[in-house]
Amino acid sequence: MKVLMILMSFLMVSCSSLKSREVKYSTETTNMNGYLAKSSKFTGKRPGIIIVHEWWGHNEYVRHRADMLAELGYVAFALDMYGDGKQAEHPKDAGNFAMAVMKNQKEAGKRFQKAIEALKNDPDVDQTKIAAIGYCFGGGVVLAMATSGFDLAGVVSFHGSLGHIKSVSKSAKAKYLVLNGEADPMVTAKDIKNFKKVMKKSRSDLKFVNYPNALHAFTNPRATEIGQKFNIPIAYNEQADKASWSEMKTFLNNIFN
Repeated sequence: MKVLMILMSFLMVSCSSLKSREVKYSTETTNMNGYLAKSSKFTGKRPGIIIVHEWWGHNEYVRHRADMLAELGYVAFALDMYGDGKQAEHPKDAGNFAMAVMKNQKEAGKRFQKAIEALKNDPDVDQTKIAAIGYCFGGGVVLAMATSGFDLAGVVSFHGSLGHIKSVSKSAKAKYLVLNGEADPMVTAKDIKNFKKVMKKSRSDLKFVNYPNALHAFTNPRATEIGQKFNIPIAYNEQADKASWSEMKTFLNNIFN
């Protein structure tokens, strides 16, 4: 019952001012289904935020996060890294989808760039103020894009992968906020050590936060149920979820002001 109440609270945003729409966009080879959200409570140009989904694909969870960002005064764009809005119901399929993207960084970069262009096309977006956040797979994606030199003011990774970050481009200018679960077996101590070493060597602006007792996917209210269903080490952690969202709000406010 408590989890249900948390989920209902999570889904409740102010619909009266929320303006959202589907956005179709594409690369030369892939059609994608995005979701843009903003609030009429705010006027004028405002920062734009790209949101990258978990390995499950572009689903309702990432769209509700876009709605939450819109309520904070941003124009939020939940992108589609898999194409055609593909979603996975089983971890095996999710892993295959995610691996296909990570193995083709050139195409991944194109998909990310097209999402940025789609976001910037909205008339309320300040094109000089773009950041990105991502969850799990998406956290790894935003870190990869920022360290490769995409024009982002900052990125936030929620329980994202770290092991694939080996270097930082000299053209990279983003600031980094990494929000990790201390009990997450999918992000090893070695991964964290090597990631911090890369960030330090490149003199990147990094804040790394480890949440005690938090497993992978700690921000998703459905994570515990899914973890039990498939016997994978993921679980929702209300305290870490709220604390990490607060960290993100402070981070975004700082990089844009």
